[in-house]
Amino acid sequence: MSAVLNLPRWYDLHTHFRQGANVGAYIADHLGMGCAGALAMPNTKPPVALIHGPDTDKAWSIESYRNILLQAGADAFDQLIIPLYLTADTTPEMIDKGAESGLLRACKYYPPHGTTNSEHGVPMENWIGGDVFRALEANQITLCIHGEQHGLAGSEYFDENQTAESVFYSEKLPAILDAHPELRIVCEHITTQDAAEFVSTAPARVGATITPQHLLYTVGHLIQGLRYHLYCLPVVKFEKDLAALRKAVTTPGQSKFFAGTDSAPHTTKATECGCAAGCYTGGCAPQLYAMAFEEAGVDLGNEAGEDLFTRFLSTNGPEFYGFPPSPENFQMKREPSTVETRETGEGPIVPLPVGMERELTWTIVKESV
Repeated sequence: MSAVLNLPRWYDLHTHFRQGANVGAYIADHLGMGCAGALAMPNTKPPVALIHGPDTDKAWSIESYRNILLQAGADAFDQLIIPLYLTADTTPEMIDKGAESGLLRACKYYPPHGTTNSEHGVPMENWIGGDVFRALEANQITLCIHGEQHGLAGSEYFDENQTAESVFYSEKLPAILDAHPELRIVCEHITTQDAAEFVSTAPARVGATITPQHLLYTVGHLIQGLRYHLYCLPVVKFEKDLAALRKAVTTPGQSKFFAGTDSAPHTTKATECGCAAGCYTGGCAPQLYAMAFEEAGVDLGNEAGEDLFTRFLSTNGPEFYGFPPSPENFQMKREPSTVETRETGEGPIVPLPVGMERELTWTIVKESV
């Protein structure tokens, strides 16, 4: 059965453009898949932990990193949001001044040593009830959360009955909501049934992004043959978690869940000291999302199915962040397509479908129509 989708250009509200010579290539991959804007992660080296002014050896500023991205092609986006990386040096005054300037629209919490370049993170218990989060509330700045409890080991970190994410959503998120009743929160790249159910029943000020890989794969796919191109953090989980995420995004009328790929380019995935965390889905994310919706039983060939997909991909995210959906469309067609390894001066970037030897069943026909 054939199907053509005319969709509002979408916003990737969690992605990595990194730094260096390849930034323009990563942005081009996003533009080429109908992306109208992005929320670009601040875990560069050094982190984007200032708002204004010149860079230092310890931190870059949102102002300077934004200019780097704009010069590399991001000026073609309708929206470009760069969160402030929350570190021990973040102050309420920084939040106030950043909000007043308009540069600060979101802040990012990283669990210490919980993912790539997260060593500058501060434990969540240090923030809850504090003046920085109160400043976020007062200025209506969104808190983007990597929702895993730090410092766990062994079965406390990953087990069929408990993971670092489930601990965070059962212990830390309720405490945040209680202490900060006006704080706007995006629970990023959720992976578990616990997180999906928490967000579904939370106040309207709480939303969540979900990646393509967490809607398509489980930990079984990861360990069968050690498919390291699927390794990301938080790691893919179990079948019950996959089912819960699919239910969350395919519930008619849902407004809390939206696209955030966590696309993360790595020129070397398997290293001497472990595996680099992150899946690269630049150039192919809408196709992967469409495949996930169809695997969840959604008929994208009818109006109801297209509405479900449009909500998740194109409209829920902008509405949560307070800007209008794109007035321009892009077109997808149900037919096989391929995505190629991107060769760079620093090494190859292997997109997830190539690393997983999986054919795309959708193709982007036109960037805009």
